[in-house]
Amino acid sequence: MDLTTLPLDITEWLHPTAWLQLFGTFATIGVLAIIFAETGLLFGCILPGDSLLFTAGILTAVSTVNGQEFQPLSLPWLLVGGPIAAIAGAQLGHLLGARYGRRLFDRPDSRIFKHEWVDKAEYYFNRFGPARAVVLARFIPIVRTFLNPLAGMLGMDSKKFFVWNAVGGIVWTDALFLLGHFLGSEVPDIEKYILPGVAVILVLSVIPIIREVLKGRKADQGPNKNGPEESRPSLSGDSYR
Repeated sequence: MDLTTLPLDITEWLHPTAWLQLFGTFATIGVLAIIFAETGLLFGCILPGDSLLFTAGILTAVSTVNGQEFQPLSLPWLLVGGPIAAIAGAQLGHLLGARYGRRLFDRPDSRIFKHEWVDKAEYYFNRFGPARAVVLARFIPIVRTFLNPLAGMLGMDSKKFFVWNAVGGIVWTDALFLLGHFLGSEVPDIEKYILPGVAVILVLSVIPIIREVLKGRKADQGPNKNGPEESRPSLSGDSYR
């Protein structure tokens, strides 16, 4: 690979094609490694998620994006390896959270870590309950990184976590891979629409979450609105039971 062809502007690395160009022949392995890191390691929150999976799916059907040649990716390998990497990464995050607890998040804010991201993950964990939160978090950038160790820290049973982790991991990865592959096969010049396509995916994925939040707020306005809050887990309170 010619390093002189790599993008020099750091903001360009937010585009998934920059990573795929870097990985070159090992692009499939690189995609799986990023999936694992994004769901299992705290620094993974800065890595591309939905956009990378969608683009990888497209590159199983086309080999040129914006005039650049890419190594064709294997759809079967992605469909099998993607969920495995996502599940394994999340299980690692859950294990780290259970083992190290609050110490895992006891660090100052930086460019790759902010306490507000943990608070956001905790909000979804509390709002939707552990099982639904684990699945829904897959479709929310940053939250899908922090919710896994948060679930471990708050004491979510490892077997229950594995079940819903597997459901979310399979649906998230394979749905985006298949969508990218289908559009890459059927839509001419699909590479021009990668970023708009990712934006549409993000909007569609948060619609159910917005509905649940609105329903929750409506329920909170009822006469017993303070009851559920008292039993919810918190970073500053007791663990989930």
